[in-house]
Amino acid sequence: MKAVTLKEIKQELKTLSTLEIQELCLRLSRFKKENKELLTYLLFESQNESGYIESVKSYVDNEFELINRDSYFYIRKSVRKILRNIKKYVRYSQNKETEVELLLYFCQKLKDFSPSISRSVQLQNMYNRQILLAKKIVLTFHEDLQYDYNLMLDDL
Repeated sequence: MKAVTLKEIKQELKTLSTLEIQELCLRLSRFKKENKELLTYLLFESQNESGYIESVKSYVDNEFELINRDSYFYIRKSVRKILRNIKKYVRYSQNKETEVELLLYFCQKLKDFSPSISRSVQLQNMYNRQILLAKKIVLTFHEDLQYDYNLMLDDL
């Protein structure tokens, strides 16, 4: 079965009643965890973006605590998992300020991590890529926000 275009889906959704759309959303949420997470964000957390950021930050804190520090292989694997999940949460929000704030928080946690990431080229490269991405996004912001975020970037 071939998926139809987004335009066709939009047209079809316009013809459905509210109850039918509700049933479709509930059915969609049963199939993938990501669909359920997105619906959770849209229904419960999109009105309070700062609360959402704080919940993601607490998730990052917990995950950094659980990292196996026996070797850099396990550290890299865990850090990649954390970053992948942060990117997923940013995709739900689609807010550039949220993305920058979470990337900077991730970089700060990585910089303060023990053992130091300076002994691993891969971790250092990951850190540098996220800093560059944050800088690139900050350039699109208003001047006042740029100044605030550039101060944070300079600290890193």
